[in-house]
Amino acid sequence: MHVLVIGGTRFVGRLLVFRLLAAGHRVTVLNRGTLEDPFGQRIERLRADRTTPDFARLVAGRSVDAVVDFAAYHREDAAGAIAAFGEGRAGHYVFVSTGQVYLIRRGCPTPARESDYEGPVMPRPDAPEDALEWDYGAGKRACEDALAEAWARCRFPATRIRIPMVHGERDYHRRLEGLLFRLLDTGPLLLPDGGRTPLRHVYGGEVARAIADLILNRPDTFGQTYNLCQDEMPSLRYVLLALAESVGARPRFVSVPARDIAAAGLDVRHASPFSGRWMSLLDPARARAEIGFSHEPLRSYLGKIVASFLSHTPIDPPGGYRQRQAEIDLAARMSPASSDKPAEGSCE
Repeated sequence: MHVLVIGGTRFVGRLLVFRLLAAGHRVTVLNRGTLEDPFGQRIERLRADRTTPDFARLVAGRSVDAVVDFAAYHREDAAGAIAAFGEGRAGHYVFVSTGQVYLIRRGCPTPARESDYEGPVMPRPDAPEDALEWDYGAGKRACEDALAEAWARCRFPATRIRIPMVHGERDYHRRLEGLLFRLLDTGPLLLPDGGRTPLRHVYGGEVARAIADLILNRPDTFGQTYNLCQDEMPSLRYVLLALAESVGARPRFVSVPARDIAAAGLDVRHASPFSGRWMSLLDPARARAEIGFSHEPLRSYLGKIVASFLSHTPIDPPGGYRQRQAEIDLAARMSPASSDKPAEGSCE
């Protein structure tokens, strides 16, 4: 099988390429070529910015068994793919979308199911950071709508998958790394609003496995959409306790209202990257029932990530760690008597 991966140089795309190569498939990767990849001579590389005419020129006349698109962010990107791979030039097109398509929908329930997609979209926020997040969700929705229309119009063989926050070994966003550095420095950890926020994320290896299964075996998913995520829905506090157990740390939590963290001049997302309004919460029931998707248990995949971190600990912590001393100072001010007390309970 010949698979074209658009994007694919970082994280889930990289895992997918390795999986396909290990199974003996031919892989072509199309991207701008700004990042090195570890695939050597095992793949074909096409260099293009998909937003320019170079994209259509490079793929003109090509036929592939499957396309996996990690890098479509605007309706024009999806339209270009439909034009390039229509009329049977791709046996299966898998579009990687996001849970944020639900977050910008007005009044969307949580956990969100695939059927909750339809509905009015909220106005674009005024705050710059919120506007960027809204733009991301709106762009992915526009891509999805173009693909749904193409399925209805000409049976373009696309499957759309929606994923929430992704974790994995050597995640270039370094979100879990920031928490692990904080656990290992033995200082108190800020828990925004008590750490009660429910989380339902996904392991990058499971996304790669699911995509490989889709493109190799599932033509019955054409025109369909699936949420891919873990089954468990733990609290932030639970996840931190699980990480602490994995590294042998005794965490000291200090509950602080998120607004007080921001009022102290700190970025809440650095102190707690899984807190905030742009963290989607998905329901994976349809993927379980229709395509047999099952996710590795939370503690199992967290253990793999921690083992990788401890084996290859970066010299420098993530950039957000620069505010660490200010976090410790705030914890002392908010709870001077309890900031040295280890957290009670476990993640069992």
